[in-house]
Amino acid sequence: MTSMSSSARPLLNRRLAEFGTTIFAEMSALAVTTGAINLGQGFPDTDGPEEIREAAVRALRDGRGNQYPPGPGVPELRTAVADHQRRRYGLSYDPDTEVLVTAGATEAIAAALLALVEPGDEVVALEPYYDSYAACIAMAGGTRVPVTLRPHEGAFRLDLDELRDAVTDRTRLLLLNTPHNPTGTVLTRGELAAIAELAVERDLLVVTDEVYEHLVFDGAEHIPLASFPGMRERTVSIGSAGKTFSFTGWKVGWVTAAPALLTAVRSAKQYLTYVSAGPFQYAVAEALALPDSYFAAYRQDMEAKRNLLAAGLAEAGLGVYRPAGTYFVTTDIRPLGESDGIAFCRSLPERAGVVAVPNAVFYDHREAGAPFVRFAFCKRVPVLQEAVQRLKALAG
Repeated sequence: MTSMSSSARPLLNRRLAEFGTTIFAEMSALAVTTGAINLGQGFPDTDGPEEIREAAVRALRDGRGNQYPPGPGVPELRTAVADHQRRRYGLSYDPDTEVLVTAGATEAIAAALLALVEPGDEVVALEPYYDSYAACIAMAGGTRVPVTLRPHEGAFRLDLDELRDAVTDRTRLLLLNTPHNPTGTVLTRGELAAIAELAVERDLLVVTDEVYEHLVFDGAEHIPLASFPGMRERTVSIGSAGKTFSFTGWKVGWVTAAPALLTAVRSAKQYLTYVSAGPFQYAVAEALALPDSYFAAYRQDMEAKRNLLAAGLAEAGLGVYRPAGTYFVTTDIRPLGESDGIAFCRSLPERAGVVAVPNAVFYDHREAGAPFVRFAFCKRVPVLQEAVQRLKALAG
């Protein structure tokens, strides 16, 4: 057996060379080794509705989904997704030709980008961006073109002129996320209308990650881009059960798009997981049919948790950007006399017994994100209260 020489080609595909272990894995491991409260990774510490968990158990026992489900997803879930889009947004999708079930939103994004992007294509994405976006663009051979959301009057805002300037003859696709992780920004009707006009004018495809659609606060409104003129036939909309029903481990997501777009995405998706989460698909179909009171109570619960953590972070001396959506709060560490978010997050478990995530890892322009740090509030109230108590050490 010959050993590899040091001059041999690296094992990892060079398109992925810049992507090491995700920051979430690093920070979650740090939480375990230090016993710190993990407000880094965005997963709830309680399960979602008991009746939905029981629906999954029932499906398992009844033998529904224990073998390969249909490639596009079980009919019950595709119908439930279509009903949800119509009931909430007045968007009409055919469950048979315009809905695709995926292994979470992460696979949906991967499948969409692998299907629609070719080497040399440019993909415009809002930065900071969820880390899988950059990796998926790279795997597709595309070039990512970041447009930076910048702090303005207590929130992170999109500069529409900057977005327009980022589009070139090589731009194939806009990749949007609203409500936006990690900043908590929710794009307004006016901003979305301008994006829609730009997409139509430049004949661009758009992939919209809307997994936090049910988590909007302070009267903000989530409006799907697909509902704007000229957008339905060029938009791939992505949703997920994990964030809405607090079953992140089930990995059930979905795509809604016009038939030609959906067929393209499905062509890539079938060679990724083929199918997944059979019994859970039946449970999520029931979850999507829950009454509006469930979604309202869920939002109110998260809004109260947001207020609790945001107040505690401000008390600890951090600059706080109150999110209009998602379950994350972005903070500015400069009021504490610091400017390196990565170093701050690595030292935070030791200093205050809390884990957070540095926003810089979500930027191409690292310096633009350097002083910002993200905390998750999708935890039980006593956990958040304890975290707030611990964070007071920073002010001291």
